[in-house]
Amino acid sequence: MNAPPKRLNAVAIRKRKRPASEPLVMLTAYDFPTARALDAAGVDILLVGDSLAMVVLGYESTLPVTMEEMLHHTRAVARARTRALVVGDMPWMSYHAGISEAVTNAGRFIKEAGADAVKLEGGLERLEVIRAVVSAQIPVMGHLGLTPQSVLKFGGYRVQGRGAGAVEALTEAARALEEAGCFALVLEGVPRAAARTITEAVGIPTIGIGAGPDTDGQVLVIHDLAGFGGEVVPRFVRRYAEVGKTLTDAARRFADDVKAGRYPDESETYPE
Repeated sequence: MNAPPKRLNAVAIRKRKRPASEPLVMLTAYDFPTARALDAAGVDILLVGDSLAMVVLGYESTLPVTMEEMLHHTRAVARARTRALVVGDMPWMSYHAGISEAVTNAGRFIKEAGADAVKLEGGLERLEVIRAVVSAQIPVMGHLGLTPQSVLKFGGYRVQGRGAGAVEALTEAARALEEAGCFALVLEGVPRAAARTITEAVGIPTIGIGAGPDTDGQVLVIHDLAGFGGEVVPRFVRRYAEVGKTLTDAARRFADDVKAGRYPDESETYPE
């Protein structure tokens, strides 16, 4: 009998720095069957992203998703995995109102939902919160660059880190997040050169999304990767399947068979 795969943890992920290690693979997951499939594929990290708001729940941004919704979906993902690290994405306003509330909400991802770590967005303004969550023995993944929860502040989903001053500021923030205790760092929507500079400046792994190939790993939203979402495809997305088209075609063929009386046939009917 084969031994079950060894579960990854934040300590193991922290050591996955290139070039000594192969790149990290992270994908979003929001339900049991998807998480099970991605875990079986060897994905290192399953991120229950607040992108749930848009790709699963149909909101226009990530801002409306609640703690209860995030916990509900994190539970489903945590039940499925055997090897991957499960990271719960802390939603907007779950860590903004004070340190005590932030630690409590982070703890709920671990205690109630079975996550192995949490992710939160922001730089220097989040240091006290990150230190407090890490002090509570909860691993934290940071997130810099295009931080979707800042969409109102940015005035849209805009590339960050253009220009020497912006790169310097992001690099300073990345170093500070590492010092505060983050075990890894997502870099989203930044130019390749900026991502490379930041990656070289820190000792923790960087995981890029729209940040070029020089980070220590890559992440995509599973609906973007699988072609099961909206028509607008970000520049950095590579489609590996067209699940949406396949599902629509299957449903259309089923509907045609029902309307024509071809389904169910005798082989699909229980005898008396």
